Amino acid sequence: MVNQLIEPYGGTLVNLIDPEKREALKHEALSLPSLDLDWQQQCELEMLMTGAYSPLTGFMTRAQCARVESAQQLDDGSFWPSPITLTSRDRALADRRPGERLALRDGEGYMLAILTLSDVWKDGERWHLAGEVEGAALPPHPDFVSLRATPAELRALFVRRGWRRIIAWQARQPMHRAQYEFCLKSAIENEANLLLHPQVGGDITEAPAYFGLVRSFLAIRDRFPAATTQLSLLPAPPPEASGRALLLRAIVARNFGCSLLIAGGEHQPDGGDCRRGEDLTQNRVDPSVAERAEKIGVRLIAYPRMVYVEDRAEHLPEAEAPQGARLLTLSGEEFQRRMRAGLKIPEWYSFPEVLAELHRQTPPRERQGFTVFFTGLSGAGKSTLARALAARLMEMGGRCVTLLDGDIVRRHLSSELGFSKAHRDVNVRRIGFVASEITKNRGIAICAPIAPYRQTRRDVRAMIEAVGGFVEIHVATPIETCESRDRKGLYAKARAGLIPEFTGVSDPYEVPETPELAIDTTGLAIDEAVQQILLKLEHEGYLR
Repeated sequence: MVNQLIEPYGGTLVNLIDPEKREALKHEALSLPSLDLDWQQQCELEMLMTGAYSPLTGFMTRAQCARVESAQQLDDGSFWPSPITLTSRDRALADRRPGERLALRDGEGYMLAILTLSDVWKDGERWHLAGEVEGAALPPHPDFVSLRATPAELRALFVRRGWRRIIAWQARQPMHRAQYEFCLKSAIENEANLLLHPQVGGDITEAPAYFGLVRSFLAIRDRFPAATTQLSLLPAPPPEASGRALLLRAIVARNFGCSLLIAGGEHQPDGGDCRRGEDLTQNRVDPSVAERAEKIGVRLIAYPRMVYVEDRAEHLPEAEAPQGARLLTLSGEEFQRRMRAGLKIPEWYSFPEVLAELHRQTPPRERQGFTVFFTGLSGAGKSTLARALAARLMEMGGRCVTLLDGDIVRRHLSSELGFSKAHRDVNVRRIGFVASEITKNRGIAICAPIAPYRQTRRDVRAMIEAVGGFVEIHVATPIETCESRDRKGLYAKARAGLIPEFTGVSDPYEVPETPELAIDTTGLAIDEAVQQILLKLEHEGYLR
């Protein structure tokens, strides 16, 4: 048994916020150019400022990133697995030069830090900024305040309690019975205390799913021994499933005072090869991960394939299950399917209080909000279908339905916009934002813009799928039919050159690649088309 807490990676815990300089930095920031950070960038900045990324004191330069990518080394030769950079699409950054100072702010303008630029470079559409960070304040968190502790605060707590060996469970997903039993068993076998450290990088408006995650951990916390378990929130951006990401997590765990880290144990929705700790720490992905983790000073405990042994009423690694015993498993995909459909989850799989919180956060699809997003050429029938669908859903009752027709939105929300590509993008993104708010609050949004550009539609889908359901319907009516229906003579004016940038004539319409449904309204009655849509919504589980 060790007799002292493991020291931070690099020997010293970094703290980039100097209280004595705070007011001076805030005053200086008033005269500096600013960069507003999104929630993921704020997560990275918070990890830097609190020392979770010790020994880093700022964002890496292009040369430092290249060295980390090729040799996995910092300038002093010490191991580091992944670049830590600040990126932005802000075109104004093209004029920034090394030596300049930049105020880093949150979306509300709250000043967080000053970055002294040492390098600026462009990669694709993104600018990369590097330099030393001087912190003024951590990003404000109005939620779960009592559960947020910096590395220094947690280390001080561990020392007061006499904890010396600590095992970390960093999770982005809720904990069920198998994970609970494995964590408890691992802590006991290693004579270690347990830090439940869920990764809760998120945003109240853009990525609120972490609220359900935290509530699920609060629900399960009482099942662990209070004297040997601590729950704290880790403000980290969403992790990827890779060996390098795991090694960065090991460094973070060490900086928080943990010498052991459980690897794996979470369902990867993309079906990748890194679902279990065995995949990450053994030969399936990168045979050197466990060895390099030891150099970091953190021992990885691989989460194995767990099965429920019915005869013994407990979860065990599959390799340890008695021969001939009845083994039960439930895949992550099947669990998600049952949750979406509101079907029963076996008692052996999870705890009732955890499932209750998950159902509150993500109810079955028939009680979720969703958006039906029509896209197609002018005259294709989008507005007609949208209004008819809205009427049918209102007849059915049960949820609020909001129609966001293209012409209505143009009149009330985007009256100042023209029809250039940039303005069309802004208009569609505005529609997407309003629809996401409706969807987040369990309503139904029906949108019917032309939305001619593929990337904009992808962005809207991502925005809405973060909070609910999204069903894209391509009204694939041929342009000949659209022109024959043209009551306003818009196509004729466009072909005569009187209307510039008209979709389908002088401006392209990028056909959706994989819409949930495609409908050609040529010769199709409105009732028939609406019935196809209703059947699709039923098939996807949004209607019952």
